[in-house]
Amino acid sequence: MQIIINKNAFIKKFAILFSALNFACAQAQHKEAPELQLSDKKVSNSVKILYQKLEATSKKGFAIGHQDATSYGLGWLYEQNPTTIKSDVYEVCGDYPAVYGFDIGHLELGNDRNLDSVPFKLMRDLIINAHKKGGIITISWHLDNPTSGGNSWDKTSAVQDIIKEGKHRDTYELWVSRVADFMKSLKTETEMVPVIFRPFHEMNGSWFWWGEGNCSAEDYKTLWRETLELLRDKHEVHNLLYAYSPNKLNPTDDYLKYYPGDDYVDILGIDIYDFKNSEDYIKSVVNDLKIVKDIASKKGKLYAFTETGLETLSTPNWFTEVLYPAIENTGIAWVLFWRNARTDHHYMPYKGHPSENDFKTFKALPKTLFLQDIKN
Repeated sequence: MQIIINKNAFIKKFAILFSALNFACAQAQHKEAPELQLSDKKVSNSVKILYQKLEATSKKGFAIGHQDATSYGLGWLYEQNPTTIKSDVYEVCGDYPAVYGFDIGHLELGNDRNLDSVPFKLMRDLIINAHKKGGIITISWHLDNPTSGGNSWDKTSAVQDIIKEGKHRDTYELWVSRVADFMKSLKTETEMVPVIFRPFHEMNGSWFWWGEGNCSAEDYKTLWRETLELLRDKHEVHNLLYAYSPNKLNPTDDYLKYYPGDDYVDILGIDIYDFKNSEDYIKSVVNDLKIVKDIASKKGKLYAFTETGLETLSTPNWFTEVLYPAIENTGIAWVLFWRNARTDHHYMPYKGHPSENDFKTFKALPKTLFLQDIKN
């Protein structure tokens, strides 16, 4: 018995020594690794860690994301019961999403709530909480039309009015300053919360004032660059990765038509929804993600499926038979499903939903990564 104990002790000591040597080698390799080529050269260390985490995630599978996952769901609002972090995803499968989507539309106006009535103070708290638990944060911005005063879907021409020398430039700079203040408020006791910021998305569609037919590609690029420069250089916001995400591509579309340049983008993405035509959806997902993957590979950038979903999940086994086969081997870092707002407007199952069992099966598949899978 004594011999066995000593042998085990020796093995344990050897294992500890071996682990220490491995760690030291890893640290040395890490120090020698090339500097990340990001749009912000002064980016916080937490952002570098996030980028490396996304790289590692994309090699294992893809992180599962949900818009407004902890803000509200079917039949509940977090602000009405703020003692527990709730999530429809958690209620269905026993784990939280790995990626948390938020939107800061109406922050630019100085409002207390966003366009979907989520209080910004609550949003800040939920973002910080998700980060502390190991989650990944992505933020979109459905900003109002600065020329007409309408919403994001008001297609009144506005981009030329807010780029340099535009008649509403001062208004826009005020709006960006409010975004900057919010982003800089996202911090824990020890670090800034890293955020994937995805402004002016789906620009190749015609439904937003910054979209196709409502501004030129060159004006769009200028708006993107100037917005990033205001945040990064004027307001010294250094906790952001910038994601570029067109809508699904038509055969004649050029993915890079509105692309502002490698120095202004960190992550490539695309938004594709299933409008109850799964055959067309699968074709678009396979084709478009290959295009994104090829471009990202040439540019040395990460890429993701930045928005998707089937409203009300009316197709049986949609997650396992439609979505998963289409994205299983694409190499995306994450996939984000849109929000659960109402019984007629939701993209994730909730307790008692007919697709509940299909989603549980989806969770158990090899490439799907939830919070517990990526938090370390």
